[in-house]
Amino acid sequence: MALDCLILEFDRALRTVFAPARTVRAVPGADLPESALSEAERRHTLGLMRVNHCGEICAQALYQGQALTSRDPVVKESLRGAADEETEHLAWTECRIRELGGRKSLLNPLWYVGSLSLGVAAGVMGDKWNLGFLAETERQVEAHLNGHLVDLPVQDEKSRAIVDRMRLDEIQHAEMAVRFGAAELPASIKLGMKAMAKVMTLAAYRI
Repeated sequence: MALDCLILEFDRALRTVFAPARTVRAVPGADLPESALSEAERRHTLGLMRVNHCGEICAQALYQGQALTSRDPVVKESLRGAADEETEHLAWTECRIRELGGRKSLLNPLWYVGSLSLGVAAGVMGDKWNLGFLAETERQVEAHLNGHLVDLPVQDEKSRAIVDRMRLDEIQHAEMAVRFGAAELPASIKLGMKAMAKVMTLAAYRI
C-alpha cells in the first residue's frame, strides 16, 4: 500500500512539472479580445505570468507535501481539494503564457522539489502549524497577486482576469486554513518565507 501511494505521488509530481495542466472551470478572460501590447509590455506581462505559473508549481508541491504528512483526514482532504484548484491556476497561466508567445520557467523542477520538502516539514510539525504555514503562504500570494494587478498593463484584460480569479481563490484557501485551526507563524518565519519568495520571483521572471 505504501508503495502504491509513493508511485501515485511521484506520478503527481511528474504531471505537475512536465505535463500540460487541465482545468474544469473556463479560463478567466477567455472570451475577451486580445489587447494591443508593445513589445516591452508583452515581455513584462510574460515575465509576470511565468512567475505566477512558477508560484502555482510551488503551491502544488507544498500541498502535496502537507497532505502527505497531515494527521487529520479532514485536513488532508481539504488540502487535496485546494490543490485541485491550484492545478486549474496552472492551466490558466500556461494558457496565457502560450498566448503571449513565451515559455514556462526552466527552474520549475528545482522549485517543485524545494517546495515539496517545505510542505513535508510543515506537516511533520503538526496540523495547526501545517495549516498556519498554508494560511501565511496564501496571504503572501494574495499580496503578490495584488501587486501584479498594479503592474500589468491596464489594457491587458485577459491577463488581469486570470490574476484576479487566482487572487480570490487564494483568499478562500487562507480562510479555509484558519477555519481548521491554523496557528499564527512567528514573524521570523514569515520574513524567511518572503525572502525565499523574492528569490523565486526574480529568477522565474527571467529564466
